[in-house]
Amino acid sequence: MPQKWTLAEMPRLDDKLAVVTGANRGLGLEICVGLAGAGATVVMACRDARRAETAVQEIRRRVPQARLEVMPLDLADLSSVRRFAQDFNTRFSRLDLLINNGSAIMVPLQKTRDGYEMHIGTNHLGHFVLTGLLLDRLEATPGSRVVNTSSMAHRLTKGLKLDDLHFERRPYKEMDAYGQSKLASLIYTFELDRRLRQAGSGVIAAAAHPGWSNTNPDQGTALMRWANSFMAQPAAMGALPSLYAATAPEVRGGDYLGPGGFKELRGHPAKVGSSDEARDPELAARLWARSELLTGAKYLSGS
Repeated sequence: MPQKWTLAEMPRLDDKLAVVTGANRGLGLEICVGLAGAGATVVMACRDARRAETAVQEIRRRVPQARLEVMPLDLADLSSVRRFAQDFNTRFSRLDLLINNGSAIMVPLQKTRDGYEMHIGTNHLGHFVLTGLLLDRLEATPGSRVVNTSSMAHRLTKGLKLDDLHFERRPYKEMDAYGQSKLASLIYTFELDRRLRQAGSGVIAAAAHPGWSNTNPDQGTALMRWANSFMAQPAAMGALPSLYAATAPEVRGGDYLGPGGFKELRGHPAKVGSSDEARDPELAARLWARSELLTGAKYLSGS
């Protein structure tokens, strides 16, 4: 890995098709800029059509030759996830890159359309279902990858509470809920990698986090927004670990990428560590089973 990997080191992606969730702002928008700049066709999976159109205009301002398509996706509504997947699978026969980036970040206690706590429902369960529904297209595409977005906050939660994922029996705290969802994303990535390899699949599953980046300036507490504006690195830098995970030839299944600077807060992409809980295969198998039960989505279950 180059010590200071940038977009200049990213390979050309002229024949590649990518799906990016949460593509209309922050980290997702910068990921789309990077992929489109390298020639990929990017399907921007967005909840808000107006914001998506504004994002398309911004990306095309920066990458005039960008090949972009917008498709509606609300990760907090599994019927929307299923419609997206059905429409995508009807239109496309391949998928090179699935970037599961969309996130609820530090929101007050609320439920998804399906009754899940918003963070775990959006950040983990929505992507769990989406990945399963797009897996045939990924399998049909040599060298395809799934990149899930985690966070340093996965270390700040009190742990993954499988018997109370939705904060029905414990006090709700925004950071704990967000951290739990990002821990779940990381656990899921490592278990997805294990199951893909056991199935003899060539699909690579990796994870990335943006460090302390100003990726969603209008989300989080007032104090967080203020601190972001002064201390966080730009969203474009925060996007580099995801772009590295999605495109660098040396990336392997189960890799976790983040900023390589002090405390992983900022800097160029590097392999980073995770909590012991994130790498616990027994917990991962239980999370997978719980995710299947909650969503009805079943795939890679023969391992």
